[in-house]
Formats: sequence, structure tokens, C-alpha cells
Amino acid sequence: MKILTFISTMKKHNLKKSIFGIMLFSLSFSLFGQGFGTRQLLNDDWSFHMGDIIYGGREKLDHSQWRKVDLPHDWSVEQFASPHLASCTGYLPGGIAWYRKDLQIPAERIGQQVYIYFEGIYNNSEVFINGKWLGKRPNGYISFLYDLTPYVHFGGKNVIAVRVDHSDEADSRWYTGSGIYRDVYLVYANPAHIGLWGVAFNAEVNGNLARITTETEIVNTIYKPGDKGIRFQIIQELLDREGNVVNSSEAKVTVYETSRILQSFSVKNPHLWTVESPELYKLQTKLIQNNAIKDESMTRVGFRTLGFDADSGFTLNGKSMKIKGVCIHHDAGCLGAAVPREVLFRRLTELKKLGCNAIRTSHNPQAPVLYDLCDEMGFLVMDEAFDEWEYPKKKWIEGWNVGEPGFQGSAKFFREWGKTDLADMVRRDRNHPSIIMWSIGNEVDYPNDPYTHSVLDKEEIGQTHVRGYKPSQPSAERLGEIAQELVAVVKQYDTSRPVTAALAGAVMSNHTDYPYALDVVGYNYTEDRYKMDHESYPDRILYGSENRRDYDAWRAVTDNDFIMGQFLWTGFDYLGEAGRWPSRGFTTGLFDLAGYPKPQAFFRKSLWSMEPMTYIGSYIPRRRERSPSMHAPPFWNYQNKEMVRVVCYTNCDESALYLNNRLVGQKQYYNKETGIMVWDIPFEEGTLEVRSYINGVMKASNVLKTLGKPALIIAEADKFSFDKKNEVSHIEISIVDEEKNLVLFADPEIHFRMTGNLELLGTENGSDNPSDNYKDLTHRCRNGRLLAYIRCIDPDMEGTVTISSPLFEDVIIQFY
Repeated sequence: MKILTFISTMKKHNLKKSIFGIMLFSLSFSLFGQGFGTRQLLNDDWSFHMGDIIYGGREKLDHSQWRKVDLPHDWSVEQFASPHLASCTGYLPGGIAWYRKDLQIPAERIGQQVYIYFEGIYNNSEVFINGKWLGKRPNGYISFLYDLTPYVHFGGKNVIAVRVDHSDEADSRWYTGSGIYRDVYLVYANPAHIGLWGVAFNAEVNGNLARITTETEIVNTIYKPGDKGIRFQIIQELLDREGNVVNSSEAKVTVYETSRILQSFSVKNPHLWTVESPELYKLQTKLIQNNAIKDESMTRVGFRTLGFDADSGFTLNGKSMKIKGVCIHHDAGCLGAAVPREVLFRRLTELKKLGCNAIRTSHNPQAPVLYDLCDEMGFLVMDEAFDEWEYPKKKWIEGWNVGEPGFQGSAKFFREWGKTDLADMVRRDRNHPSIIMWSIGNEVDYPNDPYTHSVLDKEEIGQTHVRGYKPSQPSAERLGEIAQELVAVVKQYDTSRPVTAALAGAVMSNHTDYPYALDVVGYNYTEDRYKMDHESYPDRILYGSENRRDYDAWRAVTDNDFIMGQFLWTGFDYLGEAGRWPSRGFTTGLFDLAGYPKPQAFFRKSLWSMEPMTYIGSYIPRRRERSPSMHAPPFWNYQNKEMVRVVCYTNCDESALYLNNRLVGQKQYYNKETGIMVWDIPFEEGTLEVRSYINGVMKASNVLKTLGKPALIIAEADKFSFDKKNEVSHIEISIVDEEKNLVLFADPEIHFRMTGNLELLGTENGSDNPSDNYKDLTHRCRNGRLLAYIRCIDPDMEGTVTISSPLFEDVIIQFY
């Protein structure tokens, strides 16, 4: 069954300009991520061994002396970086390791099914229960489930063992992490229950009326040929935010081995899900037999419509809008790939402040909690599956630009697992209202890495690994064939959203079937092709799937109605894709590794935010500076009378500059050519202020002060109490002068002491230096700041964090 259908379908070379009018629901499995049964979090008290063990999955193996860890856990980020390791992973190691856990399955669970659900293990995982091998999953980004029931000792001890093989540590162009780095759940269910990710929805919104169609898959795990079917009643109830039943539907079904049941009902005057007001309902699904609930699932529903048009771009609920997006990887600096919900929430909150409204999951499925947060906070999501298809891309195996590139990568299991991985991504994520596009690949068409085409001898291509046609390499014609197969997989499970991909070599790909297999086409870093390709392919729906942060790249969006929007590279600095040692990763983000905004974040805010804002920064200009900088720090400490360039990033009409309350920079109108206002003035100690106006009325101002000597530590925590184990609080540490201004040039060493229920997960100052120890209790500030991640060990205990540094008074923060 197709969950949703397009209003008009697409045909190769014969496309209608307005091709989508998608009427959508959606939900997130926030309470039951696997979509059935009852589950318990299985993150605590695992035993971990670094290194391989012969027969490490056997039942009678003593692991009592192994190191104890709680999940999620990333072992790579705990290790020391080395210049002899791969730059693509931030010079951090991979390896092989084992996890084991003892667990009791109560005797009263006899007769039920017992499953284990992993949200993600990086990578090549093998899972055992009581010495019995359950299976292997190579892809480290995919969620999966195993049935433990045939091998469980009910009423006794059971042993789960997991082998993780990341010995091909340079298998990605960025940092992946290693280990069981996402949540794990034990799931109990009756023999007949809702299937894995077994509830799907379609809601057609027409004016003030929405009609919901649900498809529920029921599986009978103990069915044998010749058995009589089991009669069930299925009840669907839609609840509003207050818990009131909006409407419901009932159906009866006889289940043999597997059954799929369609139900529908209408909703009057639905509250729509928008990026400004992400309204969510709850849908409760109950499976009933003889008046007893045998299974149930609670999900969240968001009503919205999507529109994609080759001439007018993107619409949400019929309203035209530009996608203001960023690409993000799944790590968070010193935390590696094991990123808590609180950290993701803080990062998304900071993006929202800039006016960002979209996230691209570069370049693989991310943790379910990210999509839940995007649903709740109002972000549009481009959900991406692969960075490689059947052939690997080149990676530096030892150092950066040293020796010959290697060919480790996920391509080795793509032919066997690619379609299964893609199907599981779509089935798991299809019910999130935040997701608006499925991406089947990123830069798989990068010219000569590995695909090639004769056009490379004829035309100059901006992104090319090696110039010219290379007939000994795979033919680019293969791209279209694979794309058509992958698109078919997506549409088997969801027809409510378009399928896209991020093209690196549009010139080459235009000579293949690749772009024509896609519903929507993304261009990476080729804004100069927008107009010419719109004219050449007028039915192609275009957007920037990966873009630079400069003003011209954004002008290419705003000046062309047919361009839906852009995704900047990147939202946050990330580990991996590092340069020459010493380097931890890629540093072009709007925010550093600690999640602190850079000056370019405020420049982006001036382009994206709808709220009046203004920012000033300063620097000594270089000779022959071609354009004003979008990287000017908020700094006002120079030599007396030294000529300084002051720049203003604002979305107001005009601005004026004041120094010690004197007008020193005449009022300027917004510069439509650069997006930046500029004044060159001699330095004078004191207070520099920009005042910005809309229609002659001051709407925003920003102040810089000449900084004094560092005088004290200010430490602010975003959470002082904990409800459950493993919750995380951020402590933001600032070094300030006597007037409590942040001293950007201060870099004292900070020491931490914890008592009670607290653990320091790591500290982050945003530095790109891989040789620092970010897990230590001592770390140095950078730009006057340091961030500490504090984890709760026991929510029933109190604890303190003492922050100290030579020459400063200690700061003590109490947690309870």
C-alpha cells in the first residue's frame, strides 16, 4: 500500500512544474520508538572490553573485571589522537571491542515475546544472547531489533553480548564514533502485536477538514500453517494537547501471520504544524482481544501540507517560504557521537535564535531524539541515507595528504544491505512531521571520486577530484540506475514526500538519468548554475543542498523565486574531515565545538531572523580588502588612535555608530551588495555602540566595551536538579572583568571538583587542537569561555561542582 500519493506524478523528461501538493500528518515515536510493546531502557551497567576476544559471545565468559560503562558510549572519543591515524576521523582510533550485560527476564514473562532494540551501533555489530548468535548489522547509523525469545532463560540470568568491529577506522570522511553510541531497549510484547514501526499515517488537509488514513501492521509470531486466525479489534484515538479525544476509529481483523489494516476518520479545524508553532497531537493505537488490551502504541501527530514547485519553490501549509537550513553531523566535540538529548536541545535552540528553520542530517540517519526535537521545536528536516553507494570515496588513511588515499568505507556492504538500510530509515522516520524530503545520497556523483564521464574532457567542473575523463573508473551512467532503484524503495514505504539527493557534479550528472530519477534536485556549491539549469530544465525543482556561508550564496536564494532555499555547511564545527595535524575537524560552522556562536552566526542572523537585530565587530583591515568581513569579533581593545574597521550586521534599514555617546559613524542605509555596514574610525578607549533603525525608529542596538583585566569567574548552569540518571547539565564558564564584561583574550586554566551524584563528561572550549585532553578535570579557557558537561549519576543524591583557577575565587554550584 502507498501511504500517500502525489497530486500529480512525475515522468522522466515530461514533468509538470507544480508537482507536489503533499497533504501530510505525521508522528514521532517519542514514547514507543519501535512502535509496539512495552519497553525498558537498557543503558545502565554494561561491561566493556577494548580489543577482540575469541568466542567473546559465549555464555560462560567471566566479564566481572571488565570496565563498567553506561550507554550511549563512544570509545573512540575516549582515546588519544595521533598524527599517524586518519585525518578523516580527527586522528582518533577505531578498533574492535566487546560489550556484555547480565539481565534478569522475570518468569512471569513466559509466553511473551522478548526483543532487544538498538537505535544505532557503529559499526559491523554482532549480537548474541546466551551464546546464541542473533545477527550482524554493518551499517552503524541504522536502528534494528532482534527477537531474543527462543533463547531466553525466563526467571534466570541472561547474557547479552555485542561485538563491534570498527577496525576499518578510516571508513568515513568525517568522525563516526565507535560502539553502542545510541540508546538500547528491552521490549516485551504479546505473541500477536503491532509490527516494528508498524503504524503509518496519511492525513489529507483540505481547508478546515483533515481526513486521516492509518495503516497498522499486526504480526502473529506463533502462527503456523493451518492455524486459525486471531480476531482483534483495533481502536485509533486522536488526542489534542489537553488529552481530549478529537475523533476515533474502530476496526476488526483476523490475523494469521501478518495483516495490514486501514482505518480512517476526519478532524475538523485541525491545528497545523508550522515552524513557528509546531502543534502536535497524540494518536493512540490499541490492539484489543476479548476486551483486553494486547498491545498499544502512542505516537504524536502533526498536520501540515508541503508544496514544491519548479517556478515558485517551497510552500508549507500553502505559505511560500525559504528553507534556511544548516547541515549537521552527529557528534558534539568532546562527547563524540554519544550525544545526550540536552546537548541536542541546546544546539537546536541556538540555531532557532538565528532564524534557522531546517536541518540536513549529513550524511546518514541520526539518533531518533533529534527528529523528536525537530518535531517539537519546528525544524524542517532533510533526512539523508548515504554518502557512498556501490563504490567507496577516497580517504586519507594515515595523516592528511600523506601517501596514497585508501578505500575503506560503507560501500563494501551497500550491495547487500543498501536497500534494507534505506527501507528501515524510511519506515522508522516516516511519521515525523519535521521531515520534508528523503535524500538517497550525498555527492555520490563527485566527478572521478569514483564515477566518471566523457563530458569531463569537454567542460570545466567546479568540483572535481581529478580533472578529465577517466575511462578506467566506474561510468557515471550507473548513477541513474542506482538512483531509480533507491527511489523505488523509498516510495514503497512513503509517497508523501519527495525524494532528493545532493549533487556535487551537476554538469556530469545532467548527462545521466540521475537527476531525472529524483523528485527534487539539490546542488552542492554550484549557485552559478541555478539560472542556467532552471532555463535548461524548467521542470526541475532546485535548492541548495550544501552551500557556503557567504552573502552571494544567500542572494542566489533570495533573488530566485524558483530556489527553495539552502543548507549551509555547517551549523556546528565537527570532528573529522580534519586538515594537517594538529586539527580535530572541520571549523567552518556557525558555532564552534562548544556550541558558542561565532561572528558569522550573527551575520547569518541578520539574513535569516525576522526579529530586529544588530551586531558590531571590529578588526584591523588588510590592505586591498575586497569585501568587509563576516568574521569580525566583538572586540574593542586596540592601540590609541589606531585605525580600526567596525562592521555592523543587521536586518534593520539603517544604522549609526557612537563612541562614548558621540556620533562617530554617520547613519548608513543597509548595504544590499554586501549585507554589511562599514565604518573606519580611530580607536579610543570606552564604549562603542551601534544603533539600528526601521522607518526611523530605533529597533536594536549593540555595545562593545574596552575590556579590563580578568577579574572573576562566572559559571551558569542550565539545570540544577535531575529527575533521572544520566541527565546532563551544561555549565557555561566565563572569565569577566570588574564590570562583568566577557574578556575575550583570557585563557586561564580551570579545575573541576565534583562531589555526590555528579560526573564530568567532558569540557569543551571550541579549540581545534586534537592533542588536548577534553575528558580531564583540568582544561583551559579559550576566548574567555569554557563549557562543562555534567552528568547525573544518582538523582536521589545531591552534589556540587567546584570551579577554580589560580588568581580567581572559587565558584561552587549546588545540584539537588
